[in-house]
Amino acid sequence: MMRTLRAVLMIGLVACTGTRAPAPSLADGEPLRQAMHALSGVIVYDIFSPPQASRVYAYSSIAAFEVLRQGDSSFRSLAGQLRGWSDVPPVPVGVEVSLPLAGVHAFLSVGRELTFSRDRMDSIRTASDKALGTGLPRAVVEASLAYGDTVARRVLEWAGKDGFRESRGMPKYSVEDRAGRWIPTPPAYMDAVEPNWGTLRPFVLDSASQFRPAVPHPFSTAASSPFMQQVKEVYETGKNLTDEQRAIASFWDCNPYVMNVQGHTMFATKKITPGGHWMGIVGIASRQAAAGLVQTAALFAHTAVAIADGFISAWDMKYATNVLRPETVINKHVDEGWVPLLQTPPFPEYTSGHSVISNAAAEVLTRHLGNTFAFADSTEVEYGLPVRSFTSFKTAAEEAAISRLYGGIHYRQAIDEGSTQGRRVGVLVADRVQFGGAAAAVAQR
Repeated sequence: MMRTLRAVLMIGLVACTGTRAPAPSLADGEPLRQAMHALSGVIVYDIFSPPQASRVYAYSSIAAFEVLRQGDSSFRSLAGQLRGWSDVPPVPVGVEVSLPLAGVHAFLSVGRELTFSRDRMDSIRTASDKALGTGLPRAVVEASLAYGDTVARRVLEWAGKDGFRESRGMPKYSVEDRAGRWIPTPPAYMDAVEPNWGTLRPFVLDSASQFRPAVPHPFSTAASSPFMQQVKEVYETGKNLTDEQRAIASFWDCNPYVMNVQGHTMFATKKITPGGHWMGIVGIASRQAAAGLVQTAALFAHTAVAIADGFISAWDMKYATNVLRPETVINKHVDEGWVPLLQTPPFPEYTSGHSVISNAAAEVLTRHLGNTFAFADSTEVEYGLPVRSFTSFKTAAEEAAISRLYGGIHYRQAIDEGSTQGRRVGVLVADRVQFGGAAAAVAQR
């Protein structure tokens, strides 16, 4: 496994003069794992779409890493490795700071600015600052928070140039009565989510369209056509689901906003996004690997960047093809009473976002922790679902991808092509973005 993790520096306080003190420790990754879990809770509360959530995770995680990696010279900055990103200001000369306090504070400060529930984030950040600042001199606490804020502002300035703000004013998806083109689906018939997400600046990709998959099967209602053959597979699979297939579909549902209908009453259920599920997996894996704070930050940041670029790549393809969902086709041409196991998400079908981002995340995590890293995924326990165990990150990604067929919301081609698309994104991110430290040692083994 990670032969250097337990040797991560025990330094908690650093200054340009090399001053050292015993606490808090960089050997313990738990403060950042807890902060990530808390951020996910706010993202769920705010009902962020999957692409928007991925953006929050990426920028917050990068802020934490850029602070914390200064406690271990074997780790390197992401400056020059991510598009438009330059190095953060160093700790001021003669100023003593606690890197754990500053790093987690920077993480939560960026998260605060990129989410809606500022009061919730303020409470989380205040509690974290208090816990990590306990026992430190007041001057060190103040300097640490100030440095965390400095890094957070630098990251937010960079984030402000990624095209997100401009995309808010771009045209919405135009619903057209044209054969094969995506239209809103029941029960809420929500507008298309983030039709312009592919215009955002990627973190690593050369462009949103760098890894365009094969063109989708052309729409046809002919029974022998490739398109209707895959429609038939979704329909027949949905009618004959095993208990295990139902469990797999539910485990990987990750729909942040499910509209429930009971008679004349409608109410929403909120959950983590697909990216949030994988951030949970990173937390589980880093804890199992006894990862220190710097290594945990690297794992979160690398995975979050892969997921964020995965969403940009997938959404670019979704709105380039505008393929309609199985539910729409089946209800109109096969069985008007058919309902998929999972609620159909409000955006075009091709390719499968779950397939893309899960495989992108798995490629990066495998590069860090190896191809045989077995783990028990308890991410969904707090949402009423049991633990599922996997022999590797790639087997988890494969299950996440096929879950969309079992759920009745994706065709086979979108799953297969999306998986390939995601692997290509993940390999590129793993190859181009080098963190150094223990991660590099594992990757080279």
